[in-house]
Amino acid sequence: MTVSLTTPLAKLLTNRRRVSALKGLGMVTCADALTYYPFRVTDPVPLRAVREGRIGEPMAFAGVVRDVRVMQMNARRGYRVQAMVDDSAFAAQRHVPGSVTALVFFSYKQQYVNWLSARLHAGASVVVCGTPSEYDGMPQFTHPEVLTVPPTPTASQESARGLRFDADSIDDALRRVCRPRPVYHANSRISSEHIHDSIVTVLRALAAGDDDETAQSEKTAQSGETAQSTQSGTHGTTGTTAISPEPAEPQESAPSPSRASSLSPAHDGIETSPKIPTAALRRAIPDILPESVREACGLMHRAEAFLAIHEPDSVDSFRQALHTLRYEEAFISQTAVLQEREQARKAETFPCTDGDMRETFIDSLPFTLTGGQTSVIDDIVQDMGRDYPMQRLLQGEVGSGKTVVALAAMLQAVGSGYQAVLVAPTQVLAEQHAETIGGMVSKAGLDIPVTLVTGGMKLAARRKALAAAASGEPGIIIATHAAFSRTFQAPNLALAVIDEQHRFGVEQRETLLQRGEKIPHLLVMTATPIPRTAAMTWFGSLDLSWLTELPGGRKPIRTFVIPEADGPTMANMFRHIRRRIDAGERAYIVCARIDEDESDDQAGQDAELFEEPDDASGSGDGSGGSSSVQPKPPLHAVSEIAARLEALPQFQGVRFATLTGRDDDATKQQVMAGFAAGVTPVLVATTVIEVGVDVPQASCIVIFDADRFGLSQLHQLRGRVGRGGTDSWAFLVSRAEPGSIAEQRLAVIQGSLDGAEIAQADLELRGAGDVLGDAQSGGKSGLKLLRVVKDAKMIADARSRAEQVLADDPGLDHEVQLAGAVLDFTRGNESHLISS
Repeated sequence: MTVSLTTPLAKLLTNRRRVSALKGLGMVTCADALTYYPFRVTDPVPLRAVREGRIGEPMAFAGVVRDVRVMQMNARRGYRVQAMVDDSAFAAQRHVPGSVTALVFFSYKQQYVNWLSARLHAGASVVVCGTPSEYDGMPQFTHPEVLTVPPTPTASQESARGLRFDADSIDDALRRVCRPRPVYHANSRISSEHIHDSIVTVLRALAAGDDDETAQSEKTAQSGETAQSTQSGTHGTTGTTAISPEPAEPQESAPSPSRASSLSPAHDGIETSPKIPTAALRRAIPDILPESVREACGLMHRAEAFLAIHEPDSVDSFRQALHTLRYEEAFISQTAVLQEREQARKAETFPCTDGDMRETFIDSLPFTLTGGQTSVIDDIVQDMGRDYPMQRLLQGEVGSGKTVVALAAMLQAVGSGYQAVLVAPTQVLAEQHAETIGGMVSKAGLDIPVTLVTGGMKLAARRKALAAAASGEPGIIIATHAAFSRTFQAPNLALAVIDEQHRFGVEQRETLLQRGEKIPHLLVMTATPIPRTAAMTWFGSLDLSWLTELPGGRKPIRTFVIPEADGPTMANMFRHIRRRIDAGERAYIVCARIDEDESDDQAGQDAELFEEPDDASGSGDGSGGSSSVQPKPPLHAVSEIAARLEALPQFQGVRFATLTGRDDDATKQQVMAGFAAGVTPVLVATTVIEVGVDVPQASCIVIFDADRFGLSQLHQLRGRVGRGGTDSWAFLVSRAEPGSIAEQRLAVIQGSLDGAEIAQADLELRGAGDVLGDAQSGGKSGLKLLRVVKDAKMIADARSRAEQVLADDPGLDHEVQLAGAVLDFTRGNESHLISS
């Protein structure tokens, strides 16, 4: 059987434990393994004679074994192997005096000790790579990486008679141990070293293509594993794992076959691993980028890029491969969104050209539209007048007037004789929309039915609402997820408005849009700040509009970061809130958890929380990180904070209410009604208030554990206050360490009210994954390397070249590999191309 990119790793690797560990990291096929990229590459290891060595700094040298001893450890069972190595010849080439140093190995396996002492016999020529330490005033190397080489050129001929070496020459061995090494995100089940071994095995198998060669390659790669399967230690990025004389739970601790294979007792040494042939690899891994694009941009072939990123000869080749694969991702994603955009323009829709109702509504407003609102409405009207469906994303600041724009668009559809639906993510928000829009329509003197359809309605009322929608009569429908159910039918639906689009999946949207004979126009809205570069990448198939101006009368929200440990300042904050309550205003108190029994992980399902150690250096290799990083304190809970605040003298006589995601719709409505009426002027809640809750009297918001939230969500929550034109305040209560990234994030939001600026900073501080969600950053998507901020120019260039390729070959008939990659990307990423 020929090995290909679709070959399962389970058929290629015989070690079931390793296959399982790789599967846990998302690697099931050869393609999965090749696209599991290292997050960094180590610096080349310097050549140094022993006398030039520095304690704690990696180095490599060549020498000759003068003596080897095996000593049984008295205090603990096991053995200590010590080989004395003389580097005189190597040191002479560097014009420094020679020296003798000790190579020390520990093991409790007699078989391993016997094999090791035989390999490192007196007179053996070796190349050593490791980090020197000091013992009894002398330098020594504990569990270094060791490659054996023929002592003389003629000795290489002995390999034909069964005596084999790890490298053909000292120069070859030094090159191998000194080269840069990729480092992968690992875990307790598998080390970065073994991930690398597995990927190199895949590369060799693809180049060989034959199962027999593949099996032999893997046998070589994993032979050390068998012998050391019960040894334990910590995984490093250089050399063999230190072996504990007290065995713990079995872990993979075998050395890399390409570097430390000489330390495996399961065979008599390993013949020099030949360099993976690039030509053969290119036949097994076809290029995706069109040849013209690759040559114009000076990029590597895909096979060469995989080889250079997983088995780099130099840091420069690693970076060149990284650039190539990033550009490939940019090109595939932009080709996909351009094709999606073109496909949408081939669909038939309802042209909406009658704007009388829209003009009547705008004239009836008690305020003048902002310039941004007017511009966006004009764009929408133009889009809806075409014979193919509009697809537009409207991003607007919290309180920027998106609802007015959406209503103007819906009246354009209704005035043209059709139906329009606005889909909201929660029943509370849907009811607020229905009340607000119904009032606006009534004040404008328009006789238009506004129908509410939610899953929480009583059966009779719901049936009546569904029947009204199914009649096809022109009107506005406000719905929750009920709009995606089979019972919802709107035969003359000309416009679908999706509010807070990131809360709906693409399948739900498609269900709504593709029910009739024609595709309705689509307007998706979000108040979540998304940088323009990110929007170009993730929503490139949509026309983009921004509302950045706030309507007249809105005052800037004053934002303060309050250290929780600062008792006097916390007390002053609560006194200020009490004064605002006595003035007839309201206050939100936001917590990440519902109750104290809830874990932080459970809390993170509702709140946009993330863990980021203040010591950002860490280990970076999945081996546990820096031991200096202190665990985060537990998050505050709604039940805890409500009880604490009610007991404070500042809130004596003030009634509190609580609101969480566990409350049913009826409870939520009752709580919000009491809060809006001032019966319970303080609302302690989770982030359920983030979207759509509109209480004009709310002037203060306190967010506990603000240092654990993302900036975009803090900005959203802050926008819940000041909606009635009063002065407003946001207090961000923090336990962030001085100088930490969390403190930097809070400084950004304290100093800015610009959502785009905040989103840009959030993206730079946290990365695309945390801002846009895992499905939009490579967690489950085809994008693993592309950075939407730093690679903005690359994305723009890829889009331009993709447009030219599609202009010459719309169906990609002559670019079969690109067409397949785009199809795979679209299938796995529809949710973030348009909807989430």
